[in-house]
Amino acid sequence: MAGFDDIAKQAGDFIEQNKDKIHEVLKSEQAEDISDKVLDGIGEAVKKIAPDEHDGTIDDVKANIDKSVGNQ
Repeated sequence: MAGFDDIAKQAGDFIEQNKDKIHEVLKSEQAEDISDKVLDGIGEAVKKIAPDEHDGTIDDVKANIDKSVGNQ
């Protein structure tokens, strides 16, 4: 059974070998659609429990994350 360090190294090697494909998938329209739905759901859930004065900050965090995934 491989240890955590071995698994982490294998994951790192996989990511390095496939970084162009991974980048392509992360910037795809499908990734954009999925991330929008997930981020919208999380944002709305947090807004329900956080005080209203934090809504702007929640939207800013959501927008910054959204820039990293998808094509928009």
